[in-house]
Amino acid sequence: MRKFIIALILLLGVLFLISRFTEMQNIAAVLSQGNFALILLALGIEAFWLFNLGLTYQSIFRVLDIDTRSFYMARVATAAMFIGVVAPSGGLSGAAYLLANARSQGRSAGRTAVAGVLYVWLEYTATLLVLTFGLAELARRNNLHWAEVAASLILLAGALGLTILLYLGMKSGALLARALSWCARTINRLLRPFIHHDYLSVERAYSFAFEAAEGIAAMRGKPRLVLRPLFFGLLNKALLIVIFILVFLAFGVEFTGATIIASFSLAYLFQIVSPTPSGIGIVEGVMTVALRSLQVPIEASAVITLAFRGITFWMPVLAGMITFRSLHESEKP
Repeated sequence: MRKFIIALILLLGVLFLISRFTEMQNIAAVLSQGNFALILLALGIEAFWLFNLGLTYQSIFRVLDIDTRSFYMARVATAAMFIGVVAPSGGLSGAAYLLANARSQGRSAGRTAVAGVLYVWLEYTATLLVLTFGLAELARRNNLHWAEVAASLILLAGALGLTILLYLGMKSGALLARALSWCARTINRLLRPFIHHDYLSVERAYSFAFEAAEGIAAMRGKPRLVLRPLFFGLLNKALLIVIFILVFLAFGVEFTGATIIASFSLAYLFQIVSPTPSGIGIVEGVMTVALRSLQVPIEASAVITLAFRGITFWMPVLAGMITFRSLHESEKP
């Protein structure tokens, strides 16, 4: 059964790449027209960004008293990203893979789930920080619209929701259990007219909460260790912004700091709140329109968007497919 699931995921990956083959060809053609040295440097920084994912997860696990290796976690995180794209389920498929990997390595599923929540919280927090400057610049240019405001509020609500859950878990396992049980009952009530059965187990949510609360409690009294994940989370965004700048330079397109921050923050915002995995088909349009509204010529906007997405989206997807296969090859007896 396990081999069948692995083969199925790899098949979904191949089908996904085939369905996007024309888009990949266009990206390859665009990248070939840029400055080779700068494109190569951007690809190198993206590779380091993937490794930094491992450092981020390693630092989070260390806060939770779990020992991991950064390079191994980089491979696991990249594989989870790949699964989240080719088998989209609202982000649950990637999270399920992280939990399955934790069980195979003998790690606590509850603490691994907490690590995943902390990673998402760091992503939301870092994005909101960058987004604050981006929205301010759009407002200054009178280019701020309701769509950007609504998406920002959704992201803020998500960050606040995770903050509340983490706070409840740190205070008491019982409080977190009641909160998660209420969430499970609410989701079941909303979905029951469509699927005619409970989607989530309230009992499982209740028992899981105590295991998660134990992991959250491990963070108490470790302010210095908590700063490490925050640093790596901010470094993730800084590396992506550097890649964005290198893409502009590679194609000889003029830019300002405000243009970079505003367009990058909007693209990443819609990558998070988009209903499609990693914002496929949405981020491309949003970024192109955002760049055009910031006085970048439309042809250059399209080129910058394709090149940036090729480096920061398609490269991780391909790397994730390779690491997913290699992880399971290495586990064979």
